[in-house]
Amino acid sequence: MKSTSGNSGAQKKKMQGYVGFSNYPNQVHRRSVKRGFNFTLMVVGESGIGKSTLINTLFDSKIFSDREEMPPSAEPIKGVDVTSMSADIQENGVKLRLTVVDTPGFGDSINNEDAWQPILENIESRFDAYLAQENRVNRSKISDNRIDAVIYFIKPTGHCLRAIDIEFMKRLHTKVNLIPIVAKADTLTARELEQFKAKILADINYHGIQIFKPVSDEFDDPETVTDNREILSKIPFAVIGSEKHVERPDGSMVRGRRYPWGIIEVENEAHNDFIKLRQMLLRTHMEELKDSTDMVLYENYRTQKLLSMGHVQDNNVFREFNPLVQLEEERRAHEAKMQKMEAEMTAVFQQKVHEKEAKLKQSEEELYARHKEMKTVLEKQRGELEEKKKRAEANVRPVTPMEQHATKGKKKNIFSGF
Repeated sequence: MKSTSGNSGAQKKKMQGYVGFSNYPNQVHRRSVKRGFNFTLMVVGESGIGKSTLINTLFDSKIFSDREEMPPSAEPIKGVDVTSMSADIQENGVKLRLTVVDTPGFGDSINNEDAWQPILENIESRFDAYLAQENRVNRSKISDNRIDAVIYFIKPTGHCLRAIDIEFMKRLHTKVNLIPIVAKADTLTARELEQFKAKILADINYHGIQIFKPVSDEFDDPETVTDNREILSKIPFAVIGSEKHVERPDGSMVRGRRYPWGIIEVENEAHNDFIKLRQMLLRTHMEELKDSTDMVLYENYRTQKLLSMGHVQDNNVFREFNPLVQLEEERRAHEAKMQKMEAEMTAVFQQKVHEKEAKLKQSEEELYARHKEMKTVLEKQRGELEEKKKRAEANVRPVTPMEQHATKGKKKNIFSGF
């Protein structure tokens, strides 16, 4: 084997011969076929909108038995009832345990306020049950009955989504994979159906509702990418269901509905989107639906649930230890700490300088005020002295010549005795 350089931590190696681990997907396939698969599907819509017929048509099996007509005297179902039924079906040696959850009573009342609440509680209770099993000491047998997908039946009004449709999808779109479909699409013309789909998508985007959409990646082949693109162009799926077979003009039998003007074929892509719905739900994206439920929807619910219970996650536990990275982080932390200390010391120094300058300025102002006061006092005393001097000079009488001569004679007599 030759080593090749790579940007990731693990080295890439080139094989020079056949080893055998490329057969692992076949091993997984054999084990999966042996164990079988589970798939839980919920259908939500008004009574009589075709839920049972569509499910029976999808799986080509009598999942829902024919319901007995209720007598006029019977009391209607009050509220929403959530029921489930399971069936083991097999195709080409592959076993599937299918569980279909029905919601009779949804949207049938005059007041449908909080009609989604029993459905939401049922979905969350399944999450809680799975979480409780994960926390058990012995986890050898975990029963997974989480909802993998919800088919929401939209009434073919031809206008836009009703308030109950928007509110239901807003409440549940973060808990399940939503797949909206237009039921009984044969009641609308092709033009009306196209416009109705555009209005539904506009309402979904406006209200920020997340619906399940196939996603292509770099590992998909061109055929898969093309199929995903075609499926996306059909969302929301406009479908019809029928458990009966009708005869075409050429004598062949097809599943569909007969009208006076012609035949609507269930499995004809020119008539409805049933083929694309079945392709996405069962043939190409069943595992993706299960993965989305397990790794995205359930994980988000589990995280919020544990946080609400007071659990705190230490993300450092999952970090790989790298001495060089740790030294670099410590160096950066030390530099940040030194910069912080330097900034704090600078701030303290500047504060001390400002306080000293303010104190000196205050002393200078006080000294100047004192000097000014003393100068004022001295000026006042000087003025008073000048005033006294002037008054003194004004009170002195001038000396006459006789007084001056007498004064001189007295001075001579003083010295005459000697």
